[in-house]
Amino acid sequence: MSLYRDEGVVLRAQKLGEADRIVTLLTRDHGRVRAVAKGVRRTTSRIGARLEPFGHVDVQFYAGRSLDGVTQVETISSYGSRLVHDYARYTAGQAMLETAERLTPEEREPSVQQYLLLVGGLRALVAGEHDPGLVLDSYLVRSLAVAGWAPSFHACARCGVPGPHRAFHVSAGGALCTDDRLPGSAAPAPETFVLLGALLAGDWTVADASDVRARREASGLVAAYLSWQLERGLRSLPFVERA
Repeated sequence: MSLYRDEGVVLRAQKLGEADRIVTLLTRDHGRVRAVAKGVRRTTSRIGARLEPFGHVDVQFYAGRSLDGVTQVETISSYGSRLVHDYARYTAGQAMLETAERLTPEEREPSVQQYLLLVGGLRALVAGEHDPGLVLDSYLVRSLAVAGWAPSFHACARCGVPGPHRAFHVSAGGALCTDDRLPGSAAPAPETFVLLGALLAGDWTVADASDVRARREASGLVAAYLSWQLERGLRSLPFVERA
């Protein structure tokens, strides 16, 4: 039996049979892994509570033909227990877990940057230093950038002319200059473009100082851009509480 060990974040857990679960994890070195955890739904299981969504765990797996199996689990951090009592942070976290799964479509394909970004995003939610909506939107645009779909919030996405610009089009890749503006483009406020750039860069001084209007407009553009790239929206995103 081939064994391997890795650390990861539990993205999803599904019931299997009477006592087992199929758990989906985003791991540091092996990318997205789906594995069977036998007997974890029994009340006597010592590891069942460790394999809940938001669990940051160290896991030993054995390689299987279609699904791997879980043999040992150690908790690194339980983010879920600290998020479940805050609706805004919990729903933002759920959207982050779903995004991480959608942006790692190939199983066992290493994606260290996506893993580190997810762990950092969950830590930021738990710390409570920033608005959860800002943390989520920052995570979304940065995870899209890691996946190769970085939006442009300053230079024109088509010709590269430096901004600021006044048009934004999701299918074009972001900001558009006057010459390249497409029909149906949005016209965000200048403050919204500034906020979007700060979220992509992780500039929390600028992001935290933004007003409610800019945050709402930025959230709508981020959601539209994410839906375009994924070809459908996140199921969890409509439940996220916004300011």
